[in-house]
Amino acid sequence: MSAKKSFNAVGVPRLNSVIPQAVIADGFIFLSGTAGMDPATGKLIEGGFEEQAYQSFRNIKIILEEAGSSMDKVVKTTLFMVAGADPAFEVINKVYSEFFPDNPPARSAPQLMPFPGPILISVECIALV
Repeated sequence: MSAKKSFNAVGVPRLNSVIPQAVIADGFIFLSGTAGMDPATGKLIEGGFEEQAYQSFRNIKIILEEAGSSMDKVVKTTLFMVAGADPAFEVINKVYSEFFPDNPPARSAPQLMPFPGPILISVECIALV
Protein backbone atom coordinates (compact mmCIF):
# COMPACT_ATOMS: atom_id res chain seq x y z
CA MET A 1 0.00 0.00 0.00
CA SER A 2 1.25 3.46 -0.81
CA ALA A 3 1.41 6.13 1.84
CA LYS A 4 -1.81 7.77 2.88
CA LYS A 5 -2.12 11.53 3.07
CA SER A 6 -4.63 13.61 5.02
CA PHE A 7 -6.20 16.41 3.01
CA ASN A 8 -8.16 19.52 4.00
CA ALA A 9 -9.61 21.89 1.42
CA VAL A 10 -9.15 25.61 1.81
CA GLY A 11 -12.60 26.37 0.36
CA VAL A 12 -14.67 24.39 2.89
CA PRO A 13 -14.73 24.80 6.68
CA ARG A 14 -13.72 21.78 8.73
CA LEU A 15 -16.24 20.25 11.13
CA ASN A 16 -13.55 19.03 13.48
CA SER A 17 -9.86 19.93 13.81
CA VAL A 18 -8.93 16.32 14.67
CA ILE A 19 -10.51 14.57 11.66
CA PRO A 20 -9.31 15.41 8.13
CA GLN A 21 -11.85 16.21 5.45
CA ALA A 22 -10.32 13.48 3.31
CA VAL A 23 -7.59 10.89 3.10
CA ILE A 24 -5.88 10.13 -0.21
CA ALA A 25 -4.43 6.63 -0.68
CA ASP A 26 -3.84 4.17 -3.52
CA GLY A 27 -5.58 6.25 -6.18
CA PHE A 28 -8.67 6.90 -4.05
CA ILE A 29 -9.98 9.84 -2.05
CA PHE A 30 -11.98 8.92 1.05
CA LEU A 31 -14.09 11.85 2.24
CA SER A 32 -15.14 12.08 5.87
CA GLY A 33 -18.73 12.96 6.67
CA THR A 34 -19.44 16.36 5.11
CA ALA A 35 -22.25 18.53 6.41
CA GLY A 36 -23.94 21.54 4.87
CA MET A 37 -21.58 24.17 6.25
CA ASP A 38 -21.59 27.54 4.52
CA PRO A 39 -18.02 28.17 3.25
CA ALA A 40 -18.46 31.94 3.70
CA THR A 41 -19.56 31.85 7.34
CA GLY A 42 -18.34 28.48 8.61
CA LYS A 43 -21.80 27.85 10.03
CA LEU A 44 -24.45 25.29 9.16
CA ILE A 45 -26.66 26.47 6.30
CA GLU A 46 -30.18 27.49 7.32
CA GLY A 47 -33.41 26.28 5.80
CA GLY A 48 -33.71 22.60 6.60
CA PHE A 49 -32.90 19.23 5.10
CA GLU A 50 -32.95 20.09 1.39
CA GLU A 51 -30.72 23.14 1.80
CA GLN A 52 -28.27 21.18 3.95
CA ALA A 53 -28.20 18.33 1.42
CA TYR A 54 -27.43 20.67 -1.48
CA GLN A 55 -24.69 22.40 0.53
CA SER A 56 -23.17 19.06 1.59
CA PHE A 57 -22.77 18.08 -2.05
CA ARG A 58 -21.44 21.54 -3.00
CA ASN A 59 -18.83 21.13 -0.27
CA ILE A 60 -17.94 17.63 -1.48
CA LYS A 61 -17.47 19.03 -4.99
CA ILE A 62 -15.07 21.69 -3.67
CA ILE A 63 -13.08 19.20 -1.58
CA LEU A 64 -12.78 16.75 -4.47
CA GLU A 65 -11.72 19.43 -6.94
CA GLU A 66 -9.11 20.85 -4.55
CA ALA A 67 -7.79 17.29 -4.06
CA GLY A 68 -7.50 16.78 -7.84
CA SER A 69 -10.67 14.79 -8.45
CA SER A 70 -14.28 15.55 -9.42
CA MET A 71 -17.88 14.50 -8.87
CA ASP A 72 -17.82 12.25 -11.93
CA LYS A 73 -15.08 10.18 -10.25
CA VAL A 74 -17.19 9.37 -7.18
CA VAL A 75 -17.74 5.60 -6.93
CA LYS A 76 -19.61 5.32 -3.61
CA THR A 77 -21.55 7.60 -1.28
CA THR A 78 -23.02 7.09 2.15
CA LEU A 79 -25.66 9.58 3.25
CA PHE A 80 -26.28 9.68 6.98
CA MET A 81 -29.71 11.28 7.40
CA VAL A 82 -31.48 12.13 10.62
CA ALA A 83 -34.50 9.83 10.85
CA GLY A 84 -37.69 11.57 9.80
CA ALA A 85 -35.96 14.41 7.94
CA ASP A 86 -36.78 12.86 4.55
CA PRO A 87 -38.78 9.66 5.00
CA ALA A 88 -39.80 9.35 1.34
CA PHE A 89 -36.28 10.02 -0.03
CA GLU A 90 -37.85 12.39 -2.57
CA VAL A 91 -35.61 15.30 -1.66
CA ILE A 92 -32.36 13.38 -1.53
CA ASN A 93 -33.14 11.62 -4.82
CA LYS A 94 -33.69 15.04 -6.44
CA VAL A 95 -30.41 16.40 -5.05
CA TYR A 96 -28.53 13.22 -5.96
CA SER A 97 -29.75 13.28 -9.56
CA GLU A 98 -28.60 16.90 -9.97
CA PHE A 99 -25.06 16.17 -8.77
CA PHE A 100 -24.87 12.78 -10.52
CA PRO A 101 -27.03 13.13 -13.66
CA ASP A 102 -25.27 10.31 -15.54
CA ASN A 103 -23.78 7.07 -14.27
CA PRO A 104 -24.38 7.76 -10.55
CA PRO A 105 -22.20 6.13 -7.91
CA ALA A 106 -23.38 3.38 -5.58
CA ARG A 107 -25.23 4.76 -2.57
CA SER A 108 -26.43 3.77 0.85
CA ALA A 109 -28.50 6.07 3.02
CA PRO A 110 -29.01 4.94 6.60
CA GLN A 111 -31.29 6.98 8.80
CA LEU A 112 -30.05 7.62 12.30
CA MET A 113 -30.61 9.46 15.54
CA PRO A 114 -29.87 13.20 15.60
CA PHE A 115 -26.32 14.50 15.19
CA PRO A 116 -24.96 17.03 17.67
CA GLY A 117 -26.49 20.40 16.89
CA PRO A 118 -28.89 20.99 14.00
CA ILE A 119 -27.10 18.83 11.38
CA LEU A 120 -29.71 16.88 9.38
CA ILE A 121 -27.42 15.15 6.86
CA SER A 122 -23.77 14.20 6.57
CA VAL A 123 -22.39 12.73 3.35
CA GLU A 124 -19.22 10.73 2.89
CA CYS A 125 -17.86 9.36 -0.35
CA ILE A 126 -15.10 7.49 -2.07
CA ALA A 127 -13.75 8.82 -5.35
CA LEU A 128 -10.97 8.07 -7.79
CA VAL A 129 -8.13 10.59 -7.82
